[in-house]
Amino acid sequence: YRTLMGAFALYYGGAPEGPAGTGKTESTKDLAKALAIQCVVFNCSDSMDYLQLAKFFKGLASSGSWCCFDEFNRISLEVLSVVAQQIQQISLAIKRRVDK
Repeated sequence: YRTLMGAFALYYGGAPEGPAGTGKTESTKDLAKALAIQCVVFNCSDSMDYLQLAKFFKGLASSGSWCCFDEFNRISLEVLSVVAQQIQQISLAIKRRVDK
């Protein structure tokens, strides 16, 4: 929790890692609950494209929710490249406190 809260205070995201079944998703959900922030768990697949994820990010940004991407490694590299740029733009907007 300490590391994720430090990242949260600096307007960064977090990426818990470790073996399957060790509680990464549950820990993230519990931290969000403790902070009264909605956390959406999203199961990634290899059939996703960047347009689907753009719509998903738009919903997250408008609601102020956190997201926990399960099976993030399943996203294809081409889509992952675009997603990284989308996440970077959202992160910069949050840091700059952009309203719209």
